[in-house]
Amino acid sequence: MSVVARQGFKYSIIGYIGFLLGTVSAIFIFPNDFEFYGKLRYILPTAEMLVPFVVLGISYSNVKFFHTVERDGKKQNMLSLSLLAVFINFLVFTVVFFILPYFYPKFRHSEAWKIKEMILPLILILSFCAIFNKYTSNYKRIVVSNIFDNLFPKIANLGAFCLFFFALSRNITAPTSQKIAYIFFFGIFFLMLLGYIYYTNKLEKIKLDFNTDYFKKNNFWKEFFNYSFFGFLGTFGNYLAINSFMIGEFMGMEEVGIYSVLYALISLISIPQLGLFNISAPIINKTLADGDMEELDRFHKKTSLTLYFLGAVLFSCIMVGFPYLTQFMPKNGTMLREYEPVVWIWGSAVLIDLATGFNGNIISLSKYYRFNILVMLLLAGLTIGLNYYFIKNTDLKLIGIALSTAISLSIYNVVKIVFNYFVFKVSPLSIEMIFVSIICTLAITVAIVLPNFNSNLINLIYKPAVVLVLIYIGNYFTKIFPVEDYLNMKFIKSIFKFK
Repeated sequence: MSVVARQGFKYSIIGYIGFLLGTVSAIFIFPNDFEFYGKLRYILPTAEMLVPFVVLGISYSNVKFFHTVERDGKKQNMLSLSLLAVFINFLVFTVVFFILPYFYPKFRHSEAWKIKEMILPLILILSFCAIFNKYTSNYKRIVVSNIFDNLFPKIANLGAFCLFFFALSRNITAPTSQKIAYIFFFGIFFLMLLGYIYYTNKLEKIKLDFNTDYFKKNNFWKEFFNYSFFGFLGTFGNYLAINSFMIGEFMGMEEVGIYSVLYALISLISIPQLGLFNISAPIINKTLADGDMEELDRFHKKTSLTLYFLGAVLFSCIMVGFPYLTQFMPKNGTMLREYEPVVWIWGSAVLIDLATGFNGNIISLSKYYRFNILVMLLLAGLTIGLNYYFIKNTDLKLIGIALSTAISLSIYNVVKIVFNYFVFKVSPLSIEMIFVSIICTLAITVAIVLPNFNSNLINLIYKPAVVLVLIYIGNYFTKIFPVEDYLNMKFIKSIFKFK
């Protein structure tokens, strides 16, 4: 088995373990206290949203110029100066952070200011981790970094939450219980940084070299800075972090907790998309290099239809099972039931995103990669603007956030579809998607109108089962998706074979 195959298989396993850990915890554990879970979910996304202002795209340049500096024997020089630049950027960022209240007094009343003792150190740690993450990826080792990035944050959330409840059960006051939980939460991320340092040193012994002569030669620093700047601009499309931050600032931590649980549930729809870019990137690269737009269009349509079909099946099951699933959640499950429209609206937006396939990847791998930066900025701007409008001018609360996400994400994807169609003559859309929508809509409708049993467990099992049977029957006659190619022992056995 090749290194790539081994790394790819392990990467996928870690990804699914992290996904299941986060989803199960969000559905069955975190609803015990939405407010405290909301605080945890506010801290990390807020820090992640601010990290780009400290890293400034330097992490991406550690990949772009790695082979150049490796050839010249200056890998350690680049890594050392990158870490130093991030530290200096953090100091400047911190100064601006503490000066800001003098120009904008309301900032002192923000949640970010109230818990700055947690957010600021976390920003520094995550910034250093971002450098090590990209640097170690040059060695074609992605599994360990995936453990750090995927599992550690979920362990931090789950461990801190459980510690909080354990401390309360020991009659420790709520403020003290929170401090204990926060220490554990922060400690996990500090451990992650130490792990990155140890792993990087294991790949190649770290030798700090802060000499700037190499970067001054032929103005290499300008090229390095320019690429970093474009990388920085491309990091503003994290609408999930933006949502968590704005919900925490304008609504409250309890709403952040509810939002995070709903997101964990909705993200089930995106399971088929896991690993798509890693699998499709070589094919996209080859077709773009060969100028074979017909093959790219065929592959684009086939992949998008597969993602949309599988996502629609999962979405349909979630829709009919969600009311009964909330009955098995802790006491606060009824609060999630009130936000069922969020699942419908947001889930539909995710489906649209799946239907567009690897639209953005085509652009990012082509000479028009800068256009991706523009649409990412568009997504961020739309998300912030629409969130602010719905929060300030309506009483929709999280439903308004869901509408904002759906609108901004849909516009974002439509822009990319139009761009790819006119520039590359490719499109992810096909007539089969309409038939998939019709079949799934009919299946959901039939399952909803069918009578309910007295047992929520039976309803949770039988209604999604009805949906699956009806979709299978509809697909059998329309031949939209080759289910038979996947529901056989030959395919299942092939999953565990690597050549």
